[in-house]
Amino acid sequence: MRVVFGSDHAGYELKRVLMELAKERGWEVEDVGVHGGATADYPDFAHAVASRIGGVSDVRGVLVCGTGIGMAMAANRHTGVRAALCHDAFTAEMARRHNDANVLCLGGRVTGPGVALQILDLFLSTPFEGGRHYPRVAKIERESSS
Repeated sequence: MRVVFGSDHAGYELKRVLMELAKERGWEVEDVGVHGGATADYPDFAHAVASRIGGVSDVRGVLVCGTGIGMAMAANRHTGVRAALCHDAFTAEMARRHNDANVLCLGGRVTGPGVALQILDLFLSTPFEGGRHYPRVAKIERESSS
């Protein structure tokens, strides 16, 4: 699996920690930026990650800004992207299991590194349950393109 990471300046340090875990787990990592702590606009990185995700089954995205809210809003404008703002292990697991989320959004100013690592691990290792959830995920796509 390939994992594409993006952050603005507020999420830069947490993104670096998360990328190390992904590499340790053997996942291929791509970093679309930022590559330092200089002020940057989160939509630029949300769009860069989302453009690599939609419709590709073996790629996941991880976006980190101050709260994760702006990243989720921007990424979800892309067809085929189901970005989930997660705050704990349960929301990460359910985002994957029930919603087939393919982009994880986190807040670097609200989620500590220990919790964020647990969230990432679950997000990348939890499969989509399918079954009764397929029609619901299809409705997300249908509504977003009309």
